[in-house]
Amino acid sequence: MSRPNYRDIARLAGVGTATVERVLNGRGGVRAELVEKVVLAARTLDYPRTLPETHRGLLRIEVLMVRPDTTFYRRLSKAFERIAATLDPLVVVHRSFAEEMRPDELASRITAAAKARAGLILASPSSPAVSAAVEAAVARGVPVVHVVTRASAEKGEFIGIDNGAAGRTAAHFITRMARQPGPVIALCHPIYQVHRDRIGGFSDYFRDHAGEHRFEWLGFTRDDEYYGAEALRMALDLYPDMAGLYNAGGANAALIDVLRRHPRGSEIFFVGHELTDYTRKALNDGIMDIVLDQAPEAQARRALDLVLRRIGLTDIEPDNAPIRFVTITAESL
Repeated sequence: MSRPNYRDIARLAGVGTATVERVLNGRGGVRAELVEKVVLAARTLDYPRTLPETHRGLLRIEVLMVRPDTTFYRRLSKAFERIAATLDPLVVVHRSFAEEMRPDELASRITAAAKARAGLILASPSSPAVSAAVEAAVARGVPVVHVVTRASAEKGEFIGIDNGAAGRTAAHFITRMARQPGPVIALCHPIYQVHRDRIGGFSDYFRDHAGEHRFEWLGFTRDDEYYGAEALRMALDLYPDMAGLYNAGGANAALIDVLRRHPRGSEIFFVGHELTDYTRKALNDGIMDIVLDQAPEAQARRALDLVLRRIGLTDIEPDNAPIRFVTITAESL
């Protein structure tokens, strides 16, 4: 094959040959998004010259998350930060947060990022406005990867655990290891599809394995400390013989506090998600029994690998199997 030329790069980048010449010779006067397209096309075609140093750091990947106050999302953000530091200087990973309960703001942030970024990684809940913004970004040719949960059911690739399996695993442990027979309750944040998937798996397990434990009640917490504590107190009043508790979402600290204060708190078999300072101590103290950690570091690594593959900076196709969640007990800390 003949060596690629300006015309080949221009055709792949969707620009004119004059634009290619200006970019590759460092003449300036070209919009940032066009520079990114030219540099990416040149790299994809293995254009046989070193790109000017002034063009390094021009492939920007936007990571948009929610809830910076939570340990999980702080872990996820730090993972992106650490991995980004190991990448080619051509790639800049920009992390930011948006309001979880303001879908219009989330949608506008996604739309703005799609105009200036080579790729988007989203860890945010879905809504009609957010889904429309994701679909518009994909239509523009921007690779979109969803991490932890899907912001759009239709568009973009997903990196995360098998949430249905996580829910079934929680139910399996409770039915096999609870200290006494009786009702079981679960808590979740209903705006997240992944939480609904976990509850679906949890419920299905009880349907398929009838026995001395019954899934009796589902409460909604908004992943909020106050609402989580109130939901658990209500459940404890409704079911004084409660045998098991599964929290499919966040706000574990509030639930742990309620159980510490309750006379039967240490008797209830409690399964929750994410290893944090609070859940670690609760495991050691016997308030929690199982933590299912969804390994945000592994999700960040694969999400970035997938975006880099989609924008042509690597030939390696990442594994498409679900991320393995980690089962943690007091004995494995």
